[in-house]
Amino acid sequence: MKHGFVKVAAATPDIRVADVRYNEEKICEAIQKAADFHAKILVFPELCITGYTCSDLFQQEVLLTDSRKALLRIAEFTKDKDMLIFVGMPLCVDGKLYNVAAALNKGTILGFTTKSFLPNYGEFYEMRQFTPGPKRARYILFGGEYVPFGPQILFQCMEMDSLVVAAEICEDVWSPIPPSIQAALEGATVIVNLSASDETIGKDIYRRELIQGQSARLIAGYIYANAGEGESTTDLVFGGHNMIAENGMVLKEAKRFKNDVIYTEIDIQRLVSERRKNTTFQTLEERSLEYVQFSLSMETAELTRIFPMQPFVPQDDRVRSERCEEILTIQAIGLKKRLAHTHAKTAVVGISGGLDSTLALLVTARAFDMLGRSRKEILAVTMPCFGTTDRTYHNACQMAIQLGTTLKEVPIRDAVQVHFQDIGHDPQDHSVTYENSQARERTQVLMDLANKDGGMVIGTGDMSELALGWATYNGDHMSMYGVNASVPKTLVRHLVQHAADTSEDTQLKEVLYDVLDTPVSPELLPPKEGNIAQKTEDLVGPYELHDFFLYYLLRFGYEPKKVYRLAQQAFGEKYDSGTIAKWLETFCRRFFSQQFKRSCLPDGPKVGTVALSPRGDWRMPSDACAAGWLENINCVDK
Repeated sequence: MKHGFVKVAAATPDIRVADVRYNEEKICEAIQKAADFHAKILVFPELCITGYTCSDLFQQEVLLTDSRKALLRIAEFTKDKDMLIFVGMPLCVDGKLYNVAAALNKGTILGFTTKSFLPNYGEFYEMRQFTPGPKRARYILFGGEYVPFGPQILFQCMEMDSLVVAAEICEDVWSPIPPSIQAALEGATVIVNLSASDETIGKDIYRRELIQGQSARLIAGYIYANAGEGESTTDLVFGGHNMIAENGMVLKEAKRFKNDVIYTEIDIQRLVSERRKNTTFQTLEERSLEYVQFSLSMETAELTRIFPMQPFVPQDDRVRSERCEEILTIQAIGLKKRLAHTHAKTAVVGISGGLDSTLALLVTARAFDMLGRSRKEILAVTMPCFGTTDRTYHNACQMAIQLGTTLKEVPIRDAVQVHFQDIGHDPQDHSVTYENSQARERTQVLMDLANKDGGMVIGTGDMSELALGWATYNGDHMSMYGVNASVPKTLVRHLVQHAADTSEDTQLKEVLYDVLDTPVSPELLPPKEGNIAQKTEDLVGPYELHDFFLYYLLRFGYEPKKVYRLAQQAFGEKYDSGTIAKWLETFCRRFFSQQFKRSCLPDGPKVGTVALSPRGDWRMPSDACAAGWLENINCVDK
């Protein structure tokens, strides 16, 4: 449960219809297996103590009595198990039969959650045997103890108060207003569903979408345990379609028609972070639901979840291609609107032969196509200086030509040399003044060309550079519209790759592929034997790590220790722990110290869930202190 991760499980045991003793044994076997796996929450299917398909046998006293005794024995079996367990059973109260989920914790029966909505259509006829649960919870006597009984009982962990679990049963989630909505609004962060949903053609797809959607709507974890083989096949077949979802994402899904236990970890901190930011998710101040406390030990959950190395980039090829096309369209439409609004006669793009300026030029070409304007009205400007290599110079020029833009070359070497004389800087001193003078000269050229021709300077810098402050203040940091401002570096590469893959121009393809193969560099230092001498990632760290840090620190507000742990999980075979910690410290230090550059960013379109615009997603004092974050990193085991 360290860092908010709670290991959870959904189990479909092998059962026999109406064979309570056999089912009890199989349930206990599954509990033991889950305990050995260190699961903290375990969910079984609906009515699994007896079997869901008992039909009118539910009216038999033998079955009801045996199931009560079985629950007491199962509870006793859990005495030394560090888990919260939900088991389905029929329960007779005051002469009425109810379909309930029994919650167990360390030998104690915590409560009985009743099913609110009983299906009585198609193949279902639950109202023949069962009564819908009451409107409010009350206490009943069971096994010599008074136990909460009713709908939407909330079970709160004493050691992690943000872990609040509520149960609903099968049809409840299919109803127009599922009970889990009320439970979430009153604090539940995890919903469990004990289900017996039969299999028909295509039903699994709808079921998956339903669970995904409910977990997203509630910003909650959702554990769905479904009945499987062992249920009667007189008229129906059950597939054991278990699922575990978190805020709209299915983390683990069982193969149907195979009784099994699935495990994963739900990130409670992530859910709380999402709710905290979402102003439309408003928890109810007046609480009406019953709260029951339970206890779990705070051991560290071994992570089995997969954390992609590039969280901004979809892993599926088809989805990634669709996403790239969508992002390019968003960027181009944003620029299209700005060009039309300002009546700009031209768009001025500084091109270096690197990834960012390549993407900016591609987006600008799209925007002009959308406007029905000639690409010749785009002014692509290359400004070679001390660090420019033949490779990047050739790629920049060739790309501008193949895209049909107007290419203009403005060498800035002499102008920078004059500037060095003006400020008394030794050209042999290759310090930050040497580098930034070139960047600012380039920006001056672009701005003046835009003024001269009634145009607009298109910014090329990406979000990863903004996060690290890897931009010259009032140099490449400045533009009139920054089309790449919310695109992280790892995604820039895929956008250019997509443009290359889908281009019908063979020569343009070749140029774009070579740009992709070129090391990332600002090219502000003289080349060594004709090759790039200054590689950004050698200086500031791997962008794939920085984008990973950026995603989890900003998207969810995780503490650096947690981000470090996730990075170890994702990059363990690529970077050692010391390397990850080193660059995480660099990221946090630079992110705080460079906020002043982000506080005065030009306009630019938001394309994803993380953005750094001071007018939108990220508002931070420029003089905020990073001490707490850096101290948090220093506590990790490197």
